[in-house]
Amino acid sequence: MPRSGDEAEETRGEAVPAVVPGSFGATGGSHGEEAAAPVPGSVGEAAELLADGAIAALHGWVERCVVETCKRVGVDAAGLSEQTRAAGLRCAAETGPPLRALLETDVDAQTSTPLTVLRSAVRFPTQVLADGGVPAPDRDDFDASRFPDDPYGLTPASFADIDPDLGPIGIAWGAAKAFEVLQRRRAEGQR
Repeated sequence: MPRSGDEAEETRGEAVPAVVPGSFGATGGSHGEEAAAPVPGSVGEAAELLADGAIAALHGWVERCVVETCKRVGVDAAGLSEQTRAAGLRCAAETGPPLRALLETDVDAQTSTPLTVLRSAVRFPTQVLADGGVPAPDRDDFDASRFPDDPYGLTPASFADIDPDLGPIGIAWGAAKAFEVLQRRRAEGQR
């Protein structure tokens, strides 16, 4: 039987599950298996996990970018090891503060995303490769137009591209942020 708009609205409100971030706990998922990563209990906790994890992973990401790009084009990356190490340290030192600042900003005041901040870090491995004379691979037109400052095609598409362990943390942060925003809009009487 069709429902009126008011009844449908009430049903939609009741259909929202009462699951909050972190409700499964850190010891098991919905089927009792051990969780791979801590489950944040709030958007603030998720933001802290994401910032800490990303900052810790940046040095290794820079190294992987350089080594894998060199391998792809047939260049020995060993000659770039010192520059790569220094770039990885600079990457974490320079990308970490703006990432942490964004994630500490109230969700309603955020004007960017953590992935956008992390994507800006592509300049570190790019500089090592360019300074080392590593030839840039051919890129398709879409990629070249979308990321013109990334001739080596290193821009991460997701948190997992920085480090596989960041994938679930990024999803948890996104879910916690969405939950927080939804709760606020509901409290304001918006749906």
